[in-house]
Amino acid sequence: MTTEEERELYAELVLQCAESVPRGRATTYGAIADVVGERLGRGGPRLVGSVLAAHGGGVPWWRVVRADGSLPPSHGDEARQAYLEEGTPLRPNGSVDLTRAFWRPRLGAQ
Repeated sequence: MTTEEERELYAELVLQCAESVPRGRATTYGAIADVVGERLGRGGPRLVGSVLAAHGGGVPWWRVVRADGSLPPSHGDEARQAYLEEGTPLRPNGSVDLTRAFWRPRLGAQ
């Protein structure tokens, strides 16, 4: 597999994980990195964030948050509206309550 093919596969798996998160639930960049890393043996939360920034417009990107339940400030308003519409458990500070909302991402068989 070439480096370009590896990057494309990594991105595909990240997007698949993001798509697996149900409405009203959330996962973390790190959890996705762990699941994809189990399959490919590489990657990390920052790479997951880069993939979502570049290619995540078509998936529920707001369901992927930092380990503390927050999103980068630039995503806040749009994400907050989605959280309210989906009934995502939130903390008083507006971040996702991961103790109630966490979802372990999944990959289909390949």
